[in-house]
Amino acid sequence: MSEANGRRIVLVGASGLIGRAVIAATVGRSDLRLTALARREFALPPGARMELLVADPGEWPGLIASAQADALVIALGTTWRAAGRNEAAFRGVDQKLVLDCATAAKAAGVPRCIAVSSVGADAASRNFYLRVKGEVEAALAALEFDRLDILRPGLLRGPREGAPRLAERLAMLASPLTDALLHGGLRRYRSVTSKTVACAILGLAGEGPRGRFIHEHDGIVRASRAGGN
Repeated sequence: MSEANGRRIVLVGASGLIGRAVIAATVGRSDLRLTALARREFALPPGARMELLVADPGEWPGLIASAQADALVIALGTTWRAAGRNEAAFRGVDQKLVLDCATAAKAAGVPRCIAVSSVGADAASRNFYLRVKGEVEAALAALEFDRLDILRPGLLRGPREGAPRLAERLAMLASPLTDALLHGGLRRYRSVTSKTVACAILGLAGEGPRGRFIHEHDGIVRASRAGGN
């Protein structure tokens, strides 16, 4: 990486909660060069100096291959409701598109991948959502990036597009109380802000040892300090 040009990061899932937070966290950072991929245009935060590429997801692997990035950040994800409660539709985004992007990055020689998963991800889970997340984590590991960082946040707090659903509003309102009750092994289920996750991603995009690393709540908070939070 050229220090003059900055570390090159390619971000997929740029228009989502975490993607937007990553973009905001890079404002004013001369040490980073961000290329973001999205399905549609959206307003960027004031001061953002980056490249936003709007394209059909089918074109993303080619764009990733040409980005010559130092790190791929995967902030893709849909919800069971948004997928119409259709397993194939859900897997199309949270599994196939994620792995298509990661495979393209690996083939292009991108050494580092940072992926946002979910607390409780487990390929053996009886919960469909968590099972898919666990399967994707295993598939990402099998690609053998020089370094793979998987973030497993709990409830994400932050500004979302549109009015939040009732369940989301109630969970966010209750999070200060519920977080205080989660201790020991349950701390990993504590809520976390999208800004904290974004700063953790940027902190993990720096130099570090090779290998595969899982970051749950406390690990995300620690990593966010290196990323500017």
